[in-house]
Amino acid sequence: MFIEILIYLIAGAFAGLLAGLLGIGGGLVLVPILSTVFLIYLESPYSVHIAIATSLATILITSLSSVNTHHRHQAVRWDILKTMIAGVLLGAFVGAWSAQFFSTSVLAKLFGVMELLVAWQMLANKKPAPHRQLPGLVARNTAGAGIGGVSALLGVGGGSLSTPYQLWHNIKAHQAIATSAALSLPVALSGTLAYMLAGLKLDDLPSYTTGFVYWPAFLAIVVMSVFTAHWGAKLAHRSSVTLLKRLFAYLLIVLGLKMLFF
Repeated sequence: MFIEILIYLIAGAFAGLLAGLLGIGGGLVLVPILSTVFLIYLESPYSVHIAIATSLATILITSLSSVNTHHRHQAVRWDILKTMIAGVLLGAFVGAWSAQFFSTSVLAKLFGVMELLVAWQMLANKKPAPHRQLPGLVARNTAGAGIGGVSALLGVGGGSLSTPYQLWHNIKAHQAIATSAALSLPVALSGTLAYMLAGLKLDDLPSYTTGFVYWPAFLAIVVMSVFTAHWGAKLAHRSSVTLLKRLFAYLLIVLGLKMLFF
């Protein structure tokens, strides 16, 4: 049990740092780690479902810490959040609820593909046309529903999709990262609720779970991630993250390939 909790603490520290620094929510790292640990220690046929749900639950707390720091730097575009939140909330609930209809193997492969696509986007670093701007209210909520649905289904919080979406529409990098951290809150809230409800009817889940959320891992990860998310957010305003993004992209390729063969 000691080694298990230690793994959660280390994973939480790393995920929190990445959430604050890159605005990605931390789930891209947490889900592969938790899936493997749960497979060993919980012996559950729903190891990936539990990993995704628990990751989303931790992102809800981690995001609060990083958003607070970003807000102090006046980097959060609350106007963007207000015009996307309805679509994000609906999409996140539907995405998370639908996870119960996927097998563990399929979810793992979908997550692996997601990680490889995010890594490609980071390495390609394509620039938008200089005149490109965010679309109107309906289009923003449609995009929000897609971002929320995929993010909640795979437990990545939203930043992995919402940051590139904003950058593609010429939102400044620090503002995109900060606003993505804020958008992770409704994704995590709606998605976690759906994962809890979806798993309540199952009898063969491990102890200390509510639906698909495993509380020992949640608590250990949150203890560390709250602190490191704060420092990651501060670091994001003091340095260029280009090199870190490239290094992280290579890590995602490794983790993505691992999940494809989970």
